[in-house]
Amino acid sequence: MPQVKPPHPSAARTDRLQTGPIVAIGASTGGTEALRILLQTLPPDGPPLLIVQHMPEGFTAPFARRLDGASRLTVREARPGDRPLRGHAFIAPANRHMLLRRSGAGCHIALQDCPPVSRHRPSCDVLFRSVAQAAGHASIGVIMTGMGDDGALGLRAMRDAGARTLGQDEASCDVFGMPRAAQRLGAVERMLPLAELGPAILRLAPRSG
Repeated sequence: MPQVKPPHPSAARTDRLQTGPIVAIGASTGGTEALRILLQTLPPDGPPLLIVQHMPEGFTAPFARRLDGASRLTVREARPGDRPLRGHAFIAPANRHMLLRRSGAGCHIALQDCPPVSRHRPSCDVLFRSVAQAAGHASIGVIMTGMGDDGALGLRAMRDAGARTLGQDEASCDVFGMPRAAQRLGAVERMLPLAELGPAILRLAPRSG
């Protein structure tokens, strides 16, 4: 089975997307509640969100339904071929890597059964690296509460490709492992409290896109 390979930085896309910036979010321990709080701060026409939350099989679809009911966004588990649209958030299915693929001025979601990356499937690193390649500076990366270091290398790839990158600060994290690892790599542009992540995303991804 083929390995998921990170994009070469020079391959990153930097041209404009029809949707405006795409937001890629990675979370693990403590992320279910943190994501609910974050999504509740976003308007119904907010930027498209691609979310990896480490969860066991059978939990991601109900989790997406809970977020859908708790926020003004349309939230659901991702399916192959889904197109990121404003006002929509897509949760990576458990045990599948979620990637962003580019096609002209648009993008679509792909799912893969490749081996775990950074000890996880879905992996934040896989999502972030694919967004770096497909969207380049037309993207925003967010690393949130979680144990370990998944997402650090991928978020660095996003920043190297020109993306804006944010991290949840230690005081508001249940577990600061993932944001700390990303910060140590120089992957995080700004560390912010959970309550400030949503407003920061909206400043970086205005409705005019």
